[in-house]
Amino acid sequence: MFYDWLKVYQDFDYALPLIGDRAHLVIDTETKEILTTSQPTKKHEGSYCTSIKITISGNRLTVIGNPSRINRLDNLFGLTTLQQCIFVYNCILRDLGLPEFTRCTKIMHHQGTEGKRSTTFSDGATIQELHITSNRAVGKGCVDDYLRGLATLHYRYMEPRLHTNGKTADWLSSRNHEGKASSLIYPSVYNKAFELALHLLPKIQRKYGHDSSEAKYVERVIAYCELNGVARFEQKLKSAFLRKYNFRFYGLFNESDLIPYHEEFLNIDNKLQVTAMTIENISDRLIRLGICKGTLSANTTAMYGMQWMHGHTFDLNKKAVQTHRARLRKIGIDIADKCNISLHSPVYIRKAIEITPRDLSVPDWYQSSSALRLVA
Repeated sequence: MFYDWLKVYQDFDYALPLIGDRAHLVIDTETKEILTTSQPTKKHEGSYCTSIKITISGNRLTVIGNPSRINRLDNLFGLTTLQQCIFVYNCILRDLGLPEFTRCTKIMHHQGTEGKRSTTFSDGATIQELHITSNRAVGKGCVDDYLRGLATLHYRYMEPRLHTNGKTADWLSSRNHEGKASSLIYPSVYNKAFELALHLLPKIQRKYGHDSSEAKYVERVIAYCELNGVARFEQKLKSAFLRKYNFRFYGLFNESDLIPYHEEFLNIDNKLQVTAMTIENISDRLIRLGICKGTLSANTTAMYGMQWMHGHTFDLNKKAVQTHRARLRKIGIDIADKCNISLHSPVYIRKAIEITPRDLSVPDWYQSSSALRLVA
């Protein structure tokens, strides 16, 4: 398990420095006293098309982004501890002259106004959103079949959904907010090779060139994902979840307590037997077996087969019918007989492979984050 996204803030007991060319002041019109200062969100750019967002409002400093991706070409394997994530953020804050995030040492309570419940806060960094992820290898060419299988299973009172492109399965709330993401957690599993090829590779190619070492490395990562059939499990733990299960205050909870929640998600397929099937239609089969030499003749013969499956009867004395019947009989279809749809299908299964997920290993050529080496 590693971290793929982190939104964290900390309140300081002094005014924060200005880091941009603009700021907004809130002034008491009677006393002319400056009540608070806010600055537009700063997008801090790193290398390899990476960035994080830094927001300053009054004494509150907020950082949002993917610490596993900062100054790296990819994040197939990311940071495994919150300490590593905070270390990456603090390096950036230090360079900008901003205070660094610190561990919480105590929890304090603030009594709300009459009729409102009290709130809790701390003296260190507070986590507002956290994404935890894992890679599962399901075999080359099997990811999409695996996702279709997962999309038949419910998870934590949530309904499964398979995206229209078949590359992502996610789970949405089935209570109160039908068709919307849960207020606590948003789980999803997606085809990692497809995601990298769709989003990351074009960016790297535009910036560094198609033949650059950077592009070649990303292509190698994608090829590794395709070879192993990488399904990426991701859970977005929202503020309500972190508050409910006491994962808000950095340094005041044990990160290992997150593991059971993630393992519950990873084990969703325990009651599922998924088979990846290589499927071909009548036309494909006719060509592959050499019965038809070209696509046109194969499609014409296949059309006879489809008409037969829909109840059409043929004049067996016609030369064309005899030709197409002879071809179809070679693949088990005789249009002279009445079609039994339970015995015949317009598709054929060439092979079936049982999918057995496993943890994805890190190849020796993979470029890990420097934070993994610098933080114990």
